[in-house]
Amino acid sequence: MNHPCLTCGACCAFYRVSFHWSEGADVQSDGVPLEHLRDRSAILRDMRGTTDQPPRCSALAGIVGGACRCTIYQQRPSPCRDLQASYENGLPSPGCDRARAAHGLPPLTPEDWQHPPQDAPPPPQAA
Repeated sequence: MNHPCLTCGACCAFYRVSFHWSEGADVQSDGVPLEHLRDRSAILRDMRGTTDQPPRCSALAGIVGGACRCTIYQQRPSPCRDLQASYENGLPSPGCDRARAAHGLPPLTPEDWQHPPQDAPPPPQAA
């Protein structure tokens, strides 16, 4: 199964992403790479591009609503880690739904998470 976020990216092109300055790579070895940071205040940083109009995170590669991915997924900041895709864990996510709607995408449903992997063998046939 392809993760639905890999054909979405709407949240990366909808929300401003602000977080504590200590999440940067200059503080944590696995922190957000500095080239993707913009200092917002003495205690906050933003992901570059997320305060632009229209917003688009500098770490987003690809096309919103098409093939896309986060280029710093393992180093993404806490707001990105905290936003769950709708039904990824069995529950709706109003934040995910809002971002998708802003890009003309329908909300995710539980069925979006139940497709078998594309390379999985077909189920056995009844005898």
